[in-house]
Amino acid sequence: MTDELRSTVIVVTWRGRAHLGDCLDALAAQVRPHRVLVVDNASDDGTAALLAGRGAQVLRLPRNLGYAGGIAAALPDVDTPYVAWLNDDAAPEPGWLAELEDALDGGAAAAASVLRAPDGRVQSTGVRLTADGHGADTTGEEVFGFCGGAVLLRTDALRRVGGVPAGFFCYYEDTDTAWRLRLAGLRIATTSATATHLHGASTHPGSARFHRWNERNRLVTLLRCAPLPVAVGQLARFAAVTALLPFRRLAEPPANFRTGLRLRVLAEVGARLPGALLARRRITGARRAVWERWAGR
Repeated sequence: MTDELRSTVIVVTWRGRAHLGDCLDALAAQVRPHRVLVVDNASDDGTAALLAGRGAQVLRLPRNLGYAGGIAAALPDVDTPYVAWLNDDAAPEPGWLAELEDALDGGAAAAASVLRAPDGRVQSTGVRLTADGHGADTTGEEVFGFCGGAVLLRTDALRRVGGVPAGFFCYYEDTDTAWRLRLAGLRIATTSATATHLHGASTHPGSARFHRWNERNRLVTLLRCAPLPVAVGQLARFAAVTALLPFRRLAEPPANFRTGLRLRVLAEVGARLPGALLARRRITGARRAVWERWAGR
């Protein structure tokens, strides 16, 4: 145990009034001292009034920059050795931060949490890397990365590998960051530190917006971090499936198989291609070794 304040917890919210109070109450109950910095993504639902009533330290943004953009905006204000990302719909148990700090004290660059649904079901112990380059939640003991909904990282390590990809808006900022940590030879720990998570309270997994961000950011992450043949192959596969969709008879295709959405994803990836390739030059490491170690697990 220590009374030294070593962690800043960044809570990003957008129209989170309905559940943000539970998150802040859970942070107030932590057994380790910490600083809380709430990033308000221009909420218009009374969130600002809720935060003012609690006397919370708030970084209010003029427009919604998403989860990734919110964390990136807050990072320059972090002066503690450790920094946590926490969803506004997550309520960590009292020992959550203490266990994560202990994991970083043991040498890890990041420590993943156990996320549970309100009914107690385990949602995630971290992220695995699939054979086609998806970052997918896993409940296994060995993880490629962490779920960004509740994680603690070494601030210097996060900055050293390039910080947070603010342009992702949301989704894959965790997989991309974990990938860069792995490429730098750093360790990501699993823990039993637990938070109850409503999951998708703001972004509605399965919606067209979800699939747009999810597919776009997966492809950009591959272009930034994966072996080049893998990245090019997955981009070509996505384009080929999109081209064939008009010839398939699907009465009501799911959102991720709607031609218009996929064309928008391809256009957005194309617009981000120069930046992704520039980032790729700065992101160094044994790409093939990391891919072969983790993909498909």
